[in-house]
Amino acid sequence: MTEPDPAEWVDVGAAEDFKKSPLREVKLGDRLVAVSWKDGRFGVISNVCNHVGGPLGKGRLDGEFVVCPWHQYKFHRCTGEGEPGYEADKVPAYTVREGEGGRLLVTAKPTSKRGHLPHEPHPLTRSTDRMPGPLRVGGISTTAMDARNPRFSTSEHLLDAALEHARALGAESRLIKLNELNFRHCEGYYSKAAKACTWPCSITAMDRDDQLDGVYEMAVHWADILVVATPIRWGAASSLYYKMVERMNCIQNQITINNKVLIRNKVAAFIITGGQDGIQSVAGQMMGFFSEIGFLLPQFPFIAHSLGWEAEDMERNVNFVAESEHLRAGARELVARGMEMSRCLLEREIAHASIERGGRKASA
Repeated sequence: MTEPDPAEWVDVGAAEDFKKSPLREVKLGDRLVAVSWKDGRFGVISNVCNHVGGPLGKGRLDGEFVVCPWHQYKFHRCTGEGEPGYEADKVPAYTVREGEGGRLLVTAKPTSKRGHLPHEPHPLTRSTDRMPGPLRVGGISTTAMDARNPRFSTSEHLLDAALEHARALGAESRLIKLNELNFRHCEGYYSKAAKACTWPCSITAMDRDDQLDGVYEMAVHWADILVVATPIRWGAASSLYYKMVERMNCIQNQITINNKVLIRNKVAAFIITGGQDGIQSVAGQMMGFFSEIGFLLPQFPFIAHSLGWEAEDMERNVNFVAESEHLRAGARELVARGMEMSRCLLEREIAHASIERGGRKASA
């Protein structure tokens, strides 16, 4: 490599200051670079991660690699190359040296180029246009239980009744049980930076063992009607429900960040049961969340059952739901309302025009 001309060196500060921290970002002309110090050697690479532009200088070191603080992509701190197996996925690197007077000098321009490995787009990023076929009803059960020792779930029982009736009415149906899926908690990427929250969720894109992709597939692509069932836990929906909807935040964030509406002409309905009260609170949260990500609600969008606070008798509660034809009829009527609304929406063939979303403005 030819030694850069002295005129091309930029003084970025005192070398001793940079030796006080293993990694930091610094201004180099009109751009930022990530400066690292380890084992008596400086390294300088671009501050912009290849993935979605995360600030590498605000990350951390893992051996000789800079780890992006947004999604944990890694680049060699001196060469800019990706970690083993991904060397061609690299960020620009700069030549660096200590000059006279203990100043840290960096070349004004990078001495290597950015490289991107070709990646097949994630299947979830395909068009959201509806595929032809009969109405499709997706059910999501959010009750938690030990699969080795299953118990009767009142919410799942009524969800089964709804899906069975949907099939009797000519629809296709699928059921997802969250307690059978292995998926990670939301890690708050949006709190790091708005564009750090991606579609699909960065966890789904990076972790092949994460199984929430089935929920995304059902909600965004497959289902016309989504029926979500939850027990009441201390006046709120189940912990698995909240674990799921926190990860579904990436659907809503596409609207805020990119003015991209992923869910159109889809209907959501809810089944809520519990030995304690709290139905209206649970229903309000569920309706608010699912309408915020794009779902529409039919008239009377939920059914619910609770014995109330004073009558907290779980054995009696379970037996009541198991034997109640009235509640099963309510589940059937709920899914029928959802299917009727869905038919009306699909018959109208509403165009995929931009939808103004009051109270929120997409980021520039």
